[in-house]
Amino acid sequence: ILGHLLPYSMSDSNKTDITNPSTFTLLGIPGLEMAHVWISIPFCTMYAIAILGNFTILFIVKREPSLHGPMYYFLCMLAGSDLVLSTSILPKMLSIFWFNSREIDFSACLTQMYFIHCFLAIESGIFVAMALDRYVAICDPLRHSTILTNPFVAKIGLAVVLRGGMLAVPYPFLARQWPYCRTNIIPHSYCEHMAVVKLACADVRISSYYGLSEAFVVMGLDVLFIAMSYIQILRAIFSLPTKDARLKAFGTCGSHLCVILASYIPALFSFLTHRIGHNVPLHFHILIASAYVLVPPVLNPVIYGVRTKQIRDRLLQLLTHKGI
Repeated sequence: ILGHLLPYSMSDSNKTDITNPSTFTLLGIPGLEMAHVWISIPFCTMYAIAILGNFTILFIVKREPSLHGPMYYFLCMLAGSDLVLSTSILPKMLSIFWFNSREIDFSACLTQMYFIHCFLAIESGIFVAMALDRYVAICDPLRHSTILTNPFVAKIGLAVVLRGGMLAVPYPFLARQWPYCRTNIIPHSYCEHMAVVKLACADVRISSYYGLSEAFVVMGLDVLFIAMSYIQILRAIFSLPTKDARLKAFGTCGSHLCVILASYIPALFSFLTHRIGHNVPLHFHILIASAYVLVPPVLNPVIYGVRTKQIRDRLLQLLTHKGI
């Protein structure tokens, strides 16, 4: 496998059999093939929690008119994004673990790549929108309802979706242009961008540079904006007159910060190890790469369900009513 990942060399230019494969073969987690069934248990459990939790949030917000506000609209966007993101990789990953179904169509692989990068960018944009909502709610509460009106929230949501969709287009477009004459075996559990383009017998620096620039510009700007928002939020919180008011303000922001940390930290670790962590074992890198796509969709509904009093209360009322 490592031989297939070597950079482009002069000997490759002498190959005449340059064709794009009709299918790729995903290896799952190389080195841990014997443990695939055991690994599938926590993955399947997390996927079930992600599906149930995010659908529950969508159902509760739709059912309760009192939750029809900017914060919960953004939360519903996050839940929808989580559902698409986890579903784009988990069913195929579980089919590899359970049924050894490793083949994936070339176009399907590129489609999976697009959805992963598209919805990762959308989630990052939603975090920025949620930070804006918390900033206005705490720093300028009297104008919150006049600033974050439903049309304005809809425009923010549309901008976030369009940004994610357009930024993800070059990933499969560039990957389709490269000739794949070495092998069609991807040493990964899903069609991760660099894992695919490294198989090409061509100079793929354009793909690599675009991935680097997109990550630094988009994620970097989003993190910068979120950090600036929370600096202002913390200044406003510490200026509140009473301890109870400060604790209440911290509580409204705590769940958002937990979700942001759970999303960005594994993504940053995977991003860095893929490019500079050459001594990191391949199976460990793939586990981390799978975690940063799967863990946030699991944690988001759990964190918001536990820490957001309105959602927790509505869920308890719903369960109690059904129990009766």
